Amino acid sequence: MSNKSKVPKISTGHRKTFRQYFRAHWQLYAMMVPPIVMLLIFAYAPMYGVILAFKDYKVSLGIWNSPWADNYGFKNFIRFFNNYNFKECLRNTIVLSIYSMLVSMPCSILLALSLNYAKNVVYKKFVQMISYCPYFISTIVFVGIINMIFDNRSGAIGSFLFNNFGINVLGNSSLFASLYVWSGVWQGVGFGAIIYIAALAGVDQEQHEAAIIDGATLLQRIWYVDIPAIIPTAVIMLILNMGGTLNIGYEKILAMQNQNNVAMSEVINTYAYKVSLVSTFPDFAYSTAISLFQSLVGLILILITNKIVDKISGKGFM
Repeated sequence: MSNKSKVPKISTGHRKTFRQYFRAHWQLYAMMVPPIVMLLIFAYAPMYGVILAFKDYKVSLGIWNSPWADNYGFKNFIRFFNNYNFKECLRNTIVLSIYSMLVSMPCSILLALSLNYAKNVVYKKFVQMISYCPYFISTIVFVGIINMIFDNRSGAIGSFLFNNFGINVLGNSSLFASLYVWSGVWQGVGFGAIIYIAALAGVDQEQHEAAIIDGATLLQRIWYVDIPAIIPTAVIMLILNMGGTLNIGYEKILAMQNQNNVAMSEVINTYAYKVSLVSTFPDFAYSTAISLFQSLVGLILILITNKIVDKISGKGFM
């Protein structure tokens, strides 16, 4: 009778339960608490107020006790769509948003590529610091700087350059879009380039070395090595930016707005702000309906853009 050798069982290790893992890494879970609480308070709790869009809101009755709006609750939406300046506000919002996206993203990518090939480290860090410092200037101060530069009477440039040609930059509706977008580029191009600089830092240097050995020029290395490396990041940023097409920030526009450029500077957000907070008789239900319309359109644009990008390049979210 032969003795069979016993093969020892290989231990696969003891899988920790969630309670054991939590005890071992409770510090990480503790760090998650503040952002989760802020998300719940500032992002999810206010969603309760969305019901205002479908109500004929009376302050004395409160949200729940206020009667439902006519037309199956869509009275405020219909009122907005039938408003005399709905088309103008929608057009201005889309123009400013698309104009900003078409200019800001390429400028950030160009700055990131330029800094990536800067050989002097001190110069590179200095330019990067100077370029993203304007991002931290408050909106009102930034608009004040714009006024100090382009004002026809006292502006550093407007008083002796544009004034001689009879051009009022701050009061010309046809120039408002360019002034808004390019001033935004100056303010945010450095900060926007940070994410692309991080993407370029992950490029394998062996690809550049192989391209140099094959005789590739600098432009060819940028086109065939660097651009493909940052395309996934650019695609994600494009999808996220499409969601905010109708939700363009109103603070800067409102600060730059005047009676002369209102034909181009009146966007959906500024209109909603005026009917809800500035009007003699604030209509909170109407402004909520406008904001909900913006959010729904943004969600639809994100889904459509993601689907198109995924079909073309396979680099969408899902």
